[in-house]
Amino acid sequence: MKLTTAKIVKYLAIAVIAVLLSTLWPRKKKAVLPIHIRDYYEIVSSDTLNAVTEYNSISFYADSDSISGFHYELVKAYARDKGLTAVITPEMSFEKRVQGLNKGKYDIIAYGIPITNEWKDSLLLTVPITQSKQILVQRKFESDTTYIKSQIQLADKILHVEKGSPSILRIHNLEEEIADTIYIQEIDKYGPEQIISMVAHGDIDYAVVDESIAQASIDSFPQLDITTGISFTQLYGWGINKHSPILLDSLNNWLTNFMQTKEYLKLKSKYFKN
Repeated sequence: MKLTTAKIVKYLAIAVIAVLLSTLWPRKKKAVLPIHIRDYYEIVSSDTLNAVTEYNSISFYADSDSISGFHYELVKAYARDKGLTAVITPEMSFEKRVQGLNKGKYDIIAYGIPITNEWKDSLLLTVPITQSKQILVQRKFESDTTYIKSQIQLADKILHVEKGSPSILRIHNLEEEIADTIYIQEIDKYGPEQIISMVAHGDIDYAVVDESIAQASIDSFPQLDITTGISFTQLYGWGINKHSPILLDSLNNWLTNFMQTKEYLKLKSKYFKN
């Protein structure tokens, strides 16, 4: 059948109208589930504690057919003493750990968060569990122009951190202290151990990570230097949603007592060099 010019115009007009209708026609919105944050008594009623941590050689890692890690074992000990089943999820992104806590997916961020006023504004933080500091990871360069010996030399340098890392706040404060710009590159897909490896293999020049993680990795990378501090030694605790104050009280009471036991001292010496 031969199409006339009039028919072609007619069909084109119908097609245009169909596209416009499909674009402008109101679509049914997907139902958004309400955010529900659990506190201690609801957690006890469910018999399950949901915690999130980071997959690394300190916090949580798979060893053969078993799982180990300082924060992993500490959460398990708390759950054991409270008659709960601990469901512990490893999540590489610090930002996603915080998002999961805020959405009620997790009850606890069982990972070291610096106990600072900035973090206290957005999270409830437990009593100090560990202490550490943020350090610079770099290769042992021969050139004095690239090797960083002091914080003042960080001006105009690019520092790589895991996305949403607590060290970002410290780097911004450091910018103010040296009165110069420090560039921050957040890495979304990798945790601190992978970022350390990237420095070792020359993919990036500088990274900022937690000292305990760097110390656990340094034996594998003798070409790296981790002697330059980015922050002072800080106290670290777990993160709790601001709507879970009773859970915070329970954790604080338990941690205060448990950290006086031989079980805790043995656990700490197992994972930390210092």
